Amino acid sequence: MSTGPSHDQPAKRPARTGARSGSPGKKPVRDALGPYRTGYPAAVERLIDELAGLPGVGRRSAERLALFLVKSEQTKAQALASAIAQVKATVRNCAVCYHLTEDRVCKVCADETRDRSLIMVVEQPRDLLALEAAGVFKGVYHVLLGRISPLDGVGPTDLTIPALLDRARSPQENFEGVRVREIVLGLNPTLEGDGTALFLADQLQRITSLRVSRLARGLPTGGQLELANKAVLTDAIEGRREV
Repeated sequence: MSTGPSHDQPAKRPARTGARSGSPGKKPVRDALGPYRTGYPAAVERLIDELAGLPGVGRRSAERLALFLVKSEQTKAQALASAIAQVKATVRNCAVCYHLTEDRVCKVCADETRDRSLIMVVEQPRDLLALEAAGVFKGVYHVLLGRISPLDGVGPTDLTIPALLDRARSPQENFEGVRVREIVLGLNPTLEGDGTALFLADQLQRITSLRVSRLARGLPTGGQLELANKAVLTDAIEGRREV
């Protein structure tokens, strides 16, 4: 009696490997025939693959960018390549707050007019720049370089949380040995941002008695109650203050 596979069962399809086309930070799908067969030269195909690996850039967007660069003048393409090489060679994280800088410490930390005992915690450098554009906050910052997100495999040790706890615990870890008196949690009002804020508040209260606060949330200036959603109204009511 034959022990081979039954002819009544359909043959199994070969497993596909790789990520979906256009997924940020992942290589495009490649099937049994090899790479994509789009008819482009190998150099153009490689450029499309590299651009498609950037966050927020899909396969079609990468193709448009690649073709734009191919049609551009040589000087424009070289200027882009030079800018990428320069930023990788010169830009680093501040030794104190982890903001982007070309020096050991960023301009905010080095500014003697700032209140170095007051630290605003933000997720990314772009959040710091948004707060600086408002021109209201006079303290310094600490950039986490992300937020806790278990679904994405990002935990507390993947961020700059240990360095923040060191700054809160020991004046020597803060710029010029200034003791921290308050930490403001300026995280985004998202599920991950709220979770990160709760974790930080718990950790900070365990190691120090300094004040921990969070940015207020609620109705924006010039807004109308009838247009506000439930979450905004809840924050406004719970965060009300005396007048």
